[in-house]
Amino acid sequence: MKEKTVLNVNRVKLTYLYLPLILLLIITIYIYLNDAFSINSYIEIQKEAFFYLNFELAKFPLIQYNLTQLGDAFIFLSLLTPLLVYIPKLWEALISASIISGLICSPLKWLFKVPRPASAFHENSFVIIGKAYYGSNSLPSGHSITIFTVLTVVLLVLMPADKYFKLLWTSFIVCLGIILCLTRVAVGAHFLLDVLFGSIIGYISGILGILFIKRYGMWNWIGKGENYPLFIALFFGSIVFGIFKIVNSNLFIFYFSCLSLFVSSFILLMRYHLRPKR
Repeated sequence: MKEKTVLNVNRVKLTYLYLPLILLLIITIYIYLNDAFSINSYIEIQKEAFFYLNFELAKFPLIQYNLTQLGDAFIFLSLLTPLLVYIPKLWEALISASIISGLICSPLKWLFKVPRPASAFHENSFVIIGKAYYGSNSLPSGHSITIFTVLTVVLLVLMPADKYFKLLWTSFIVCLGIILCLTRVAVGAHFLLDVLFGSIIGYISGILGILFIKRYGMWNWIGKGENYPLFIALFFGSIVFGIFKIVNSNLFIFYFSCLSLFVSSFILLMRYHLRPKR
């Protein structure tokens, strides 16, 4: 598996960025043709779509509220910690891509200053699940960026060799990403275009993260057994943080997160104990 993931990483090229850049261009042209570069017009052209999706998707509040937590990097990445031992190259890419996505997201939110739905509309006019978000940082959706950053890395690093399974794998990841990102509309936190822009930026971040580790080897130490105590301590600290989340919100996704971190800590402990002594 480790050798296969290295091959998959080496297959990723700058040309992979063409598709997301073309998609960004298409959406930008759509906004231009609708004369929606102003904040009010941007909100107006997607108001009906927002209300429709929000009301329809909010019919499953518990599911939506749990799934939207995967836009939190801590939660999503914690579910992937068992792969640290078996596929360290995946985690090298995830760390790089996550850093890149964070560097892209914050400046764009500051630049566009689009109000959140709760700031643009009366709270009683749509469904809010969980915490109501206010302010002017709606574009792009940070949760959508995180979701597609992680999923893009998982998609490309774990890409099957067989063409049939490659199609199934890609379709599954894309559909999963769409479902997870639309939860941001369901909970009333973002507009649809916020989510679309965030998803594309996340895809770009994932590719850039893979290209970064392909060129630079600064995270190669992650898969080395002598460094496992660092991750064991980090995971136990994360479990404590996860328990605080459970106490505050008691969502089942937080239980899965803590369980994953516990299993990962156990695997690392066993691997560290059984590693060849020098």
